[in-house]
Amino acid sequence: MNKLLIATTAAVALATVGTAGAADLPMKAPPMVAAAPIASWTGCYVSGGVGYGMWNQDHFGETVPGNLQLTGEVTSGGRGWLGRVGVGCDYQVAPSFVIGAFGDYDFMNLRSHTFADVAGLGGEEKESGSWAAGLRIGYLPYPQLLTFVSGGWTQARFDRQDLFITGINPVIPAGLFIDAHTYNGWFIGGGTEYRLPFAQNLTWKTEYRFNQYRADDLPILLNNGLASGIGEHNEKFVQTVTTSLVWRFNFGGPVVARY
Repeated sequence: MNKLLIATTAAVALATVGTAGAADLPMKAPPMVAAAPIASWTGCYVSGGVGYGMWNQDHFGETVPGNLQLTGEVTSGGRGWLGRVGVGCDYQVAPSFVIGAFGDYDFMNLRSHTFADVAGLGGEEKESGSWAAGLRIGYLPYPQLLTFVSGGWTQARFDRQDLFITGINPVIPAGLFIDAHTYNGWFIGGGTEYRLPFAQNLTWKTEYRFNQYRADDLPILLNNGLASGIGEHNEKFVQTVTTSLVWRFNFGGPVVARY
């Protein structure tokens, strides 16, 4: 019995020593797995998309020359669809920041409703196109998602506006028109751009812009092109929302995650 007790005690002691020794041995570190490379936002691109726009204007009748106000100020506007094409280049200055420059053109059909104009005259007005050039700065909350703000310079083209006498049905042409005119202004906007998982060079961009144009005094002309002696003071504001597909030529290569 004593021999059995001694043998059991010795076995337990040896097992304890062996366990302690194994615990003291250094553990082998697990193999380090390299993180998948993340595509850089550095590069140039082309884009195309569609959107919706609305314009408003504050306007009143006046004498030309002399600019004596003849009517009270009226606010009117139009709305409609547009298509946008653009180009640009971005540079990823840090893991989470992107800067870029761009330019784009909008093919537009933003029409007004009929509105009272000057001394009983009315007409329909259409914005047919605009271009913009500017800069943007973006932040990457996730490697695949870019949020950005943008701003720059813009011009908008409004087509010829033929006038008619209001208050009569059917309307009677007045023999007067306001010629097509290009307005100069500035814009500010913002949006998001998401890198599509099935094509790293393809992104989906959604953007809002507010455009304000410098006020201009436009003469009202007779159909033979001569001045009528009256005109209209116009100040235009345009808002657009667009969604576009962007194809990126990524000359910057992948951004590799660091340990």
